[in-house]
Amino acid sequence: MFTGIVTSIGEIVRAEPREKGLRLTIDSGALDLQDVGVGDSVAVNGVCLTVVKRDAGGFEVDVSQETIDCTTGLGARGPVNLEKSLRLADRLGGHLVAGHVDGVGEVIAFDAVGENRRLIVRAPRELAKYIARKGSITVQGVSLTVNRVEDDRFEINLIPHTLEATTLQHLAPGARVNLEVDLIARYVERMLESSAGL
Repeated sequence: MFTGIVTSIGEIVRAEPREKGLRLTIDSGALDLQDVGVGDSVAVNGVCLTVVKRDAGGFEVDVSQETIDCTTGLGARGPVNLEKSLRLADRLGGHLVAGHVDGVGEVIAFDAVGENRRLIVRAPRELAKYIARKGSITVQGVSLTVNRVEDDRFEINLIPHTLEATTLQHLAPGARVNLEVDLIARYVERMLESSAGL
């Protein structure tokens, strides 16, 4: 589990094709890896991946073809948001994030509003029902609060700190982003479905 509070911007420095996916080499940037070992999980742009090799400056992960097919931003070199997995004693600064991307959205607008940015994303239709005003959503691994929802689009206000501390600063209309909806919405839907079947 994760919180959606990005702790470092890293960089994919190599994406090596494998028989059924990719082996990524990631420069961890300012992320402290002292307590990260082989087998531990790290969220990379919101995708929970298992560390298969580590050194002082970064780590390697294997990405299956299935994961590549349902996410964006893992197949080429470039900056990525990083977060180590949550420990039970950690603060939950964002919201509970599984690191299981639900779908890929498209940036519709990324406009300056004073020092902030207004981000509008079109979500896949099947995910739109889980997105609520003042609810939580994860975009590229970043825990964010939804300000407005209209049909399959949602709007977020990004403050300067979030822009500086994440790769969201590089977004532009047409960009594709990894989305994970709030786990609570999924559980509520399942409970309602079960109740209706009784």
